Amino acid sequence: MSTASSLAITIAGIHMKNPVIAASGTFGFGKEYSSLVDLNKIGAIITKGTSLEPWVGNPPERIAETAAGMLNSIGLQNDGIENLINEKLPWLSQFDVPVIVNIVGHTIEEYAKVAQRLSETDSVAGLEINISCPNVKHGCIAFGVEPRMTFEVVNAVRKATHLPIIPKLSPNVADIVAIAHAAVDAGADAISLINTLIGTSINAETRTFRLANITGGLSGPAIKPIALRMVWEVAKAVDVPVIGVGGIMTAEDAVEFMLAGASAIQVGTANFVYPNAMIEIIEGLEAYLSRHGFGHISEIVGIVQSPQC
Repeated sequence: MSTASSLAITIAGIHMKNPVIAASGTFGFGKEYSSLVDLNKIGAIITKGTSLEPWVGNPPERIAETAAGMLNSIGLQNDGIENLINEKLPWLSQFDVPVIVNIVGHTIEEYAKVAQRLSETDSVAGLEINISCPNVKHGCIAFGVEPRMTFEVVNAVRKATHLPIIPKLSPNVADIVAIAHAAVDAGADAISLINTLIGTSINAETRTFRLANITGGLSGPAIKPIALRMVWEVAKAVDVPVIGVGGIMTAEDAVEFMLAGASAIQVGTANFVYPNAMIEIIEGLEAYLSRHGFGHISEIVGIVQSPQC
């Protein structure tokens, strides 16, 4: 088996050259990184969250660094679905990479309308349903913290589109497996997890919060152990593919998520630190397979073993 085919996968009917995906919100719409990263080499791009109408987002300051990651409170600023269809998707279509659109809404009806509108295009490979962003006051995370609401929004999107749907789950819940089951029961084709954890940051000298929104979503290496645990729990519990995300900075991080049960991984905060991170992770996965004698990336999914007592 060639090196190239050893990484090729299909998730929810979406064929990818490799399992390394640009996470929503950290890679814009690809254009911002296109002079730094060969978009044709990555597995897929998940666009920044897109709503029915433009959203202005939260006031600045919206970003704060932490000791092991970053806090953001962007608030899902975006130019709306028609701008995506008329300007961003045509530009992305020049590349040989599947485009998955992250969709957001204040109401269930908004999610369904965005899904239905995107179904009318021919350049979208799938939809990631954002029911987990903690930085908006209405919608998103409100749908992702309770199984019944998760079911309702995913079910509404399922009825509105023929495209593969991938709910992105929040870690800010008591029982992540119950939320995942609700999403699958509603028709999810795969599951993404995790989104950011809710945190805050205070400037001791000025005695003020660093973010205008006070709280933001914590991402980066600090959340990796939590994400890894939740991927492991959900992958054992559902019969659809799991896409792991949360603090993946290196190929070794990616391997750990796949050993825990992820069929693919997303790279988020690492893109801000080192734009070429995804390419190095792809190369690192190839090297790992060769070094350990595996013929295909799927052979390492979920094979982590419990320690001997």
